[in-house]
Amino acid sequence: MAARGKLAQQVALVTGGGGEIGGAICRRFAAEGAEVAIADLVHDKAQAVMRTVAGSGGRAQALQVDVADEASAKDAVAQTIAHFGKLTILVNVAATVTPDGTVETLSLDDWNNAIAVNLTGAFLMCKYAVPELRHAGGGSIINIASQLGHLGVPLRSPYCTSKAALLHFTRILAMDHAVDKIRANTISPGFILTERSSRRSGGKAQARAAAGPRHLLNRPGEPEEIAAGAVYLASDDAAFVTATDLLIDGGYIAFKGRVDADGRPAMI
Repeated sequence: MAARGKLAQQVALVTGGGGEIGGAICRRFAAEGAEVAIADLVHDKAQAVMRTVAGSGGRAQALQVDVADEASAKDAVAQTIAHFGKLTILVNVAATVTPDGTVETLSLDDWNNAIAVNLTGAFLMCKYAVPELRHAGGGSIINIASQLGHLGVPLRSPYCTSKAALLHFTRILAMDHAVDKIRANTISPGFILTERSSRRSGGKAQARAAAGPRHLLNRPGEPEEIAAGAVYLASDDAAFVTATDLLIDGGYIAFKGRVDADGRPAMI
């Protein structure tokens, strides 16, 4: 693990750090010199990522956190400070799987759970991280939103709504804390090929075939591509970037069509 990098001397807390996107971000941050607190609802997953980071020479801590629980969110920040001495980067990746349905078929629990994890969870983590980032002299907050926060899809109202709200929450967060030298931005991924995102399609091969042609680049994204964007937003390369959304979506939003078998974009 290099002693120097774009994130040298930084300490990052990543929620959902045991997942495929969160794990990729943790590994890439560590490779760029950051010390990383890997927080996940499933502690075993966080520990697995921690072992990978440590095996590459990085410094990491595994935490169990339920971002929808205020005491748990507060404790995750406190443990990060206790272990590393400061906090300069917060990345909120944690999100919940939402069932398909309309307002008639979805339960109130379905709706509330999506809002609690995807939106309130980011609020709670920011609530307790902001004072520490201010104390450190500033820093970067990155909330992982979604292309579906920009474009709705049928039967996914809890997820789409929570991610759209996260985009606007982050803009206001940036306004409120620019004076503290805290930058706040979102990343909106396109369809990223993970085990969880592929379940609706029946597996990664099926998901690649179904989702790829909906993107202008004719393929799903990879977790490492989101991690690369997170490194940029967390680093001094993005020192003049705040209150913005970084679309890493392979042209999903710009492209209202489907790529044909010959690789050429076509309208649908």
